[in-house]
Amino acid sequence: MDQPSFDPGLTQQYSARLRRTINKDGEFNVRRRGFTRRDLHAYLFLIHVRWHSFLGFMFGGFIGVNSIFAVIYAGIGIQHLHGAQAPTSWERLLNCFFFSAHTLTTVGYGSIWPEGVLANSIAAFEAMLGLMGFAVATGLLVARISRVSARLGFSESAIIAPYGGGSSLQFRLVNRGLSNLMELQARVLLMTVEEADGRLQRKYTGLKLERETVLFLPLTWTVVHPIDRDSPLYGKTAADLERLQAEFLILIRAVNDTFSQSVYARYSYRYDEIVWGARFEPAFEVDDNGDLRLELDKVGAVARAPLEPA
Repeated sequence: MDQPSFDPGLTQQYSARLRRTINKDGEFNVRRRGFTRRDLHAYLFLIHVRWHSFLGFMFGGFIGVNSIFAVIYAGIGIQHLHGAQAPTSWERLLNCFFFSAHTLTTVGYGSIWPEGVLANSIAAFEAMLGLMGFAVATGLLVARISRVSARLGFSESAIIAPYGGGSSLQFRLVNRGLSNLMELQARVLLMTVEEADGRLQRKYTGLKLERETVLFLPLTWTVVHPIDRDSPLYGKTAADLERLQAEFLILIRAVNDTFSQSVYARYSYRYDEIVWGARFEPAFEVDDNGDLRLELDKVGAVARAPLEPA
């Protein structure tokens, strides 16, 4: 039975072969271009950028600001900075840079100090700039560290497994964070590329799950879509899914009980990331003390399990 298609916000228009819709890191495969000055929000950009880029921007900003002030101090005359004199111009510029760093951070060792109204005015302005700048940098750092995320781990592959005399699509997820996740909800969409009126078009179909919610996730959750006669996967083969460029789009919602906030995770499996005729191996066991032991590195472990003939 055909199920109605809808656009979840990823467009149905299609003009070329798409690598994937959702990348492995959960981000949508969209590259934005044509930014204008009004589109730029530096605070949000620095909140969402990766850690190595964030630290690079912070370090680069610190070096850049101090370099600018070093040139300013050198430009007004090294005689206005007592103790900054040196035999070469390069050493004098370095002394100006270090004095700027001491002023910007309000450390003030006292080995170099400004003389005259002009030099003191520049140093006072830099000190004020440093106080405001480090307040913003501290706020960014706190916001990044305290940002709540789902920290869900997904199995490397989805599988087509035996299920109730037939088969099912399955994938497994686990909580990789230290906070407990409660009231989890899962939604799975099948995206295919099909021809309509002589044009290729994306089609999105919601998949019915054996269980759409779980209350707790201390172990693992195997999300199962039974492939029955009402399933869009019924009668499909691996070759069919490749021809349709099939991709399974996954949205998980949960509540982080440490912060009592809703968190989300996105993931996807393409047709070439599905193992046919397999089952997930157990990822936890009971130890000698009667406690459950979860092996995170076994979340995606599979074993062969022949499918029954249709």
